[in-house]
Amino acid sequence: MLQRFLHSDAFRAPQFAAAALLLLYLLQCVWLLRVQTLHASTPDSDQALRIYQGLEQWKGGAIAGTPASLRSEAATGLPSAGRAGHLRVREGYDQDRSPLYYLVAAAPLLVRLGSWLPESLGPLLAASPNLFFGVMLGGSLWYVARRLYGNAGGYIALALYCFSPAMIVNVGGTRSLGEMGAVWGAFGTVFNAIAVAHTLYAPREVVLWNWRRILLLGLSLALAVGNQFSLAMLALVILPLMFWVAPVRPGAVLAIWTTAIAVALALLFAGYSFEPGLFWQGMRHARWIDFEPAAFGISVSYRNAVPTIFAGSPPLMIALPAALIAYLGWKRTRYFGNTAPFEIAGLILILALGAPNFPGQGFHLTMLVFVFVFVSGVFADLLETQQSVLVTASMCGLLTASAIWNLWQLGRV
Repeated sequence: MLQRFLHSDAFRAPQFAAAALLLLYLLQCVWLLRVQTLHASTPDSDQALRIYQGLEQWKGGAIAGTPASLRSEAATGLPSAGRAGHLRVREGYDQDRSPLYYLVAAAPLLVRLGSWLPESLGPLLAASPNLFFGVMLGGSLWYVARRLYGNAGGYIALALYCFSPAMIVNVGGTRSLGEMGAVWGAFGTVFNAIAVAHTLYAPREVVLWNWRRILLLGLSLALAVGNQFSLAMLALVILPLMFWVAPVRPGAVLAIWTTAIAVALALLFAGYSFEPGLFWQGMRHARWIDFEPAAFGISVSYRNAVPTIFAGSPPLMIALPAALIAYLGWKRTRYFGNTAPFEIAGLILILALGAPNFPGQGFHLTMLVFVFVFVSGVFADLLETQQSVLVTASMCGLLTASAIWNLWQLGRV
């Protein structure tokens, strides 16, 4: 697969342009991490707790996120003096995240610093899972948008992503909660489900022929749920989405969906070191639906959501209203490729509004990625109209101004 990808016919100008944007994105994240590490007076105890518990489990100790690992202040569910209270615990179990969350955070630290890596690279090594997920999510976003909307759509989506303050801070920030794995998993779950459903128009054996895609779908779902239990709702969302894509073979859709769920459960079970009792208790104490209906009647929920979206990606202040107007007023834009990410983003926005006490930004980040896809799709359609010159100039100016502003803000950190 790598050889085919690097073949001269496959790796051309669009791939080089996308790689250059992703490299610039990675450099921004590393720069922010370096600056914040140099200026930090105290280490982030949330990150230290994640890594400590993950390392303990990697070394055969207590399973992370369970009563044996969450002691003292953490076991009470109350914030300690050193933490911001991001951990929600019930009867000793982490309610929001599985051991997979801790294992991924700690995996790079299994390397012994000082033997062949200098100690100064410790913060970079600790942040490497987030850096990896951030780059892979950007690459996945570009690939999906390009397949759906062509090169123009891919470039718009990737530019919005690479210069999004939210996507940079949540990867390169020293106090990041490590939620990019959940976002990449959620994105992969939706679009892998769509991709595998498209293959069902070929009259072939369902599970065996699609085993690679099914494994990838199960892995994506496990990554999303393992890092944020409440994203398990995507397992229910993708089933009607797959029926929508492939109504001709409902039995095959159900077989693939069931197999992918089984793969995801097996991976989550492995995160609990194959301990059936702890796995059952972890699932029983998980907050699968973090929903407070009263939040929809409080104006502060909406006043907080709107700035969060636009602060996460300032170009959306102009691009999103324009895309919504075009989508609602122009029938040509209302097809599956635009409607699916629009509806997924709307659903996740509802979940974010209904979960004001969720201790992270997983919902908002996931929603932003689907908004990027939606906006890129609508503007790719607008580029095919008679006003393509005006649309091109406007979008290039907006994205360029966003990039300059973002780099300027990073330089001031």
